[in-house]
Parts: sequence; C-alpha cells; structure tokens
Amino acid sequence: MSEEKLVHRTDIELHGDLYQIMVFCREDGRHFAKTFFAEDDIIINDGATLEEVLVKHQRLLPLAISSRKILQDFRGGPRKRVSRP
Repeated sequence: MSEEKLVHRTDIELHGDLYQIMVFCREDGRHFAKTFFAEDDIIINDGATLEEVLVKHQRLLPLAISSRKILQDFRGGPRKRVSRP
C-alpha cells in the first residue's frame, strides 16, 4: 500500500452545512482530496497538484451534495450528517 500524507485541510460551508476537505499527497507526488459525508459515503478527486485537486474538489462538491439531497428527498429519508474521521 502506498504512503499518503495529509498536506492540507479546510472547511467549506455549502447550503448551511460545514464540510471538511482533506488533501493528501501520494509517494508519486500526485494529490487527492476527500470529503466524508458519512462513514460509508466519501467523495474523492485526484489531480497532479494540491491546487488542481482542491479547485476540482471545491467545484464538484456542490454537485455531490445536491445529488445526495435529491436521492434522499426521493427516498423520503433524513439527510445524512457529516461524519468526521
């Protein structure tokens, strides 16, 4: 398994909720970002640099949140709350 190092952590507020973005660097120098919606629900994006992956993740996070809300509304279930690892 490759070594991963946390290199950046930030919180972003969207739709009144706070989400944590964690950016990691792999041994090969590439980066990936993670946001946990729940223990078993994670969005992950990758990129060449910290800046690239952070911009990509921040651009896609609202879409991920909206799609989960639509699915939860359709199913009639409660919204999942963010779980921080």
